Amino acid sequence: MAMFPALSRLEGPLFLTGPTASGKTAVGVALAERLGAEIISMDSMSVYRRMEIGTAKPSAADRQRVPHHLVDVLEPWQEFSLAEYLRAADEAVRAIQSRGRPVLFVGGTPLYLKSLQCGVDTGPPPDAALRAKLEEQAARQGTEALHRRLAEVDPAAAGRIHPNDLRRIVRALEVFEKTGVPISRGQVHFHRSPDRVAPVLCLELPRQELYHRINERVQAMFDRGLVAEVRNLLQLEQPLSRTARQALGYKEVIEHMEGRLSLSEAIERVQRRSRQFAKRQLTWFRSLSECQRLQLDPGFDPNEVAERLVCFAPHLPL
Repeated sequence: MAMFPALSRLEGPLFLTGPTASGKTAVGVALAERLGAEIISMDSMSVYRRMEIGTAKPSAADRQRVPHHLVDVLEPWQEFSLAEYLRAADEAVRAIQSRGRPVLFVGGTPLYLKSLQCGVDTGPPPDAALRAKLEEQAARQGTEALHRRLAEVDPAAAGRIHPNDLRRIVRALEVFEKTGVPISRGQVHFHRSPDRVAPVLCLELPRQELYHRINERVQAMFDRGLVAEVRNLLQLEQPLSRTARQALGYKEVIEHMEGRLSLSEAIERVQRRSRQFAKRQLTWFRSLSECQRLQLDPGFDPNEVAERLVCFAPHLPL
């Protein structure tokens, strides 16, 4: 299908966002097909392999229809920092543009959206020699020894980083040794207000309809086997990363498996926390002046919404 002229002239990426369960994935695939675009995931949990049900990531069929990037790129025991995401996203943008195709970011992680729009201070580039030295010290003295050293120079970072999370401990010490400034003082600092931000299309639904969709989606996840998925994850050769273990849905299932929640309590808690998360997302998106909000009706057709977005494009501040 031919690309809509106004969007085909975009120099940079287009962004599609919205709260959880607002239909971003289906609308994003339909929109990408109309634009001839490739999609870069803007979701912090879709990067993990083997976490299929609870992350509601694009299906295999969706990924056959449209190329997706930054989906299924990590094992569940790995961590993925904001800086690493931004580097990977930048590489994906360059690769897609080298093929002469538009870039469409799709997802609802507000920090990723804000960082891609405004940039962040992610600290000095990696120092391979220094990292090797710190990792060798950890091998000799134990990861806990490096964590104690971090607590001396950056108590705030040490309080957030698990004593066994060697990768993040090494990065925090690397930043301090290279700059003399604790990583906790400089992380996630938005450092520019671009003169020309990329268009952000934000899907919204009536609040009660959104909450209804969230409740139904969570129930469907449990019906599809979320508990079995978590059980399999806990039997992997390495323990889940802190991020994966705390992911919405997975955290509550683990509590259920440990006997701290009944199944019905786990379902209700995931539904409630998902609604709370959606409310926080909406607050974030509405605070971003670059967001162009599109109100959807209950029972919307993703293909019709994609057509509306294409027609909406000339009215964006391009």
